[in-house]
Order: sequence, then C-alpha cells, then structure tokens
Amino acid sequence: MNERDDTSIFIGSGNVFADLGLPNPEERQVKACLAMAISDAIDARRITQTTAATLVGLKQPDISNILRGRLREYSVERLLRVLNALDQDVTITVRPKRGDTAVTIVEQATAN
Repeated sequence: MNERDDTSIFIGSGNVFADLGLPNPEERQVKACLAMAISDAIDARRITQTTAATLVGLKQPDISNILRGRLREYSVERLLRVLNALDQDVTITVRPKRGDTAVTIVEQATAN
C-alpha cells in the first residue's frame, strides 16, 4: 500500500483559474459562470441543444461547446447575448472586495 505523506492543505482563492496559474483568470471565471447560467436556462426550459441553438441564433455545436466549457471562441458579451436570447436577465454587480471573499460578478435572476 502506498501512503501519502503530503498533508498540506491549499486554501483556494475562490477562482480556480487563478489558483491554477492560468492567464486571464477573472475572464475565465466570468465565462464559466455565464456558461453555467446558460446550461441552467436550457435545462429549465427542457429543450434540446438544437432547439436552444435555433432560439439564440447559433449552431448546435456552438451550444455544445459552451455547455462543455470550451469557451475560448466566445466573448463575455456573446455569452451575455445568449443568456438574453434565452429570456434571462443578467445583473452585473461591482463593489469593493472584502478580505479574501470572492466578488460576485454575474448573477442570474431566477424566474418566478
């Protein structure tokens, strides 16, 4: 049996992309949040990727890429347009950071 001697713990910053040392971690985090909101909107409507693509003016492979987190080809603005086309309101909140707490950049409003 191989035992692990490393018992150190790493406290994350709240941004996994920064913790991994990837370039543009803030943008990556925003895109990931938007992609999750797109996935949630599609799931809530119980529609297929093909139907979602038609609604938002993209092709099905584009929706698949977004849902799989392959976001390099998609700007934040484009992802916001997709959310709006899925009848989602997006609120951007800007406020000073407090300690090590991550700032919510994008919130998705829930439908009543």
